[in-house]
Amino acid sequence: MKRLEVKQREGWQKQFEELGFTFHSMDGCYWSEGVCYEFSSGQIDYLEAVTQELYDMCIDAADHVISNNLFPKLGLDEHAAALIKESWNRDDISIYGRFDFSYNGKDQPKLLEFNADTPTSLYESSVAQWVWLEDMFPEYDQFNSIHEKLTESFNAIKQKMPIVATMYFSCVQDMEEDFVTVEYMRDVASQAGIETKHIYMEDIGYNEELKKFTDLDERPVDYMFKLYPWEWLLADEFGKKITPDVITFYEPAWKMLLSNKGILPILWELFPGHKNLLPSYFDSKDLGGNYVKKPMLSREGANIEFRRGEKVITTEGTYGDGAYIYQAISELPSFEGRYAVVGSWIVNNLACGMGIREDESFITKNTSNFVPHYFR
Repeated sequence: MKRLEVKQREGWQKQFEELGFTFHSMDGCYWSEGVCYEFSSGQIDYLEAVTQELYDMCIDAADHVISNNLFPKLGLDEHAAALIKESWNRDDISIYGRFDFSYNGKDQPKLLEFNADTPTSLYESSVAQWVWLEDMFPEYDQFNSIHEKLTESFNAIKQKMPIVATMYFSCVQDMEEDFVTVEYMRDVASQAGIETKHIYMEDIGYNEELKKFTDLDERPVDYMFKLYPWEWLLADEFGKKITPDVITFYEPAWKMLLSNKGILPILWELFPGHKNLLPSYFDSKDLGGNYVKKPMLSREGANIEFRRGEKVITTEGTYGDGAYIYQAISELPSFEGRYAVVGSWIVNNLACGMGIREDESFITKNTSNFVPHYFR
C-alpha cells in the first residue's frame, strides 16, 4: 500500500460534472486529483476476504440481538424493535453498507465501524474513481464491482415488488452530495427495470384515510430508498405511523442494528480476540484510560473523544446527547502526513469494492478527501 503523486488530468472537473459528480470540490477540495493509493493484488484479495468475513459476523450479531431481545443495549425502543423483528423475519433485502478499516497494507485491517444504513462516498467509489482509473491506469485494475452488485441488488428487490409498483428515492433538500447519490441509485434501479420517482423527505405526507404515506399528488408511497437515518425517521412526527404493512424501506429496518455502534461491543463479545476487531465495550473502565469514545448513533466523525492518558482530542457535532461505546485505539496509518481510512463496500451481501478517505487529522470527518486507488 503506497501513496503516490501522479499527474492531474486536464479538464477533470468538467468531465466529472458531465457525469453528475457535481460535488467534487465541496469544502474547497473533496476529490484528490493528483494523488492515489497503490495496492498489490494480494492486499486486495485479503481486504475482500476480511470484509466478507466481518459482514457474515455482523449478520450473526444481528441474529444474536434479535434472538436474545438485546434492543435496550443499543438504545432501541419497542417500536424500533418490532420493526426490526418484522423486517428480519421477512428477510428484507439489504442493498449496501461500508466498513471503515484502519489498514496500512502490512498489519491486520482493524474494523473501526460499519456504516450500514446511510453510507456516504458511494458515487465516487463506484463511478468517479473507475473513470479516473480508465484515464490514468487502464492497464491496472481496481477493487470495484460496486455498480454491478448494485444492479444485482435492485434486480433481487424487483422480484419482491408487484409489477406495477413504484419505488421512491428520497433525501433531504439542499444536500447536493445526498441528491447525487440518491439519483445514482435511482438510475441503477431504473436500469434494473424498476419504475422510480424522486421525492424529498420534506415533501412526504401521510393520508389518514388511506393509512398510507403519500407524495405531493397524494399517490401512495409503498416502496422507498431513503438516504436518511432510521433514527431520524422514527423521531419524526410521522414515525409512529411506520409499520411493515404501510411502507417498505431500503435500507430495511433490521439494518438499524448494524448501523448502531453498539454492535461493536456485541461483536467483541461474540468473537473475542478476533484479529480484525478492536476491543469494544459499553463501559470505559474495561479499557482503562486509553480509548476512543463514540456515540452509538453518529456520523462523519462527530462527537468523538480520543483519550490516551492525559492526551484528549474531541470533535464537535450534534450527537452528544445519546449513549456511547468505548473502543480500543487503532490510529489510522499516516502517509506523508495524511491519515487514510479504507472504506470497504458490501453490496448485495458481497464484498465488492473500496474507497479511501484521508485527512491531516486521524479522525475522519465529512470534509476528509476522497482518493482513488488501483492495484497491480
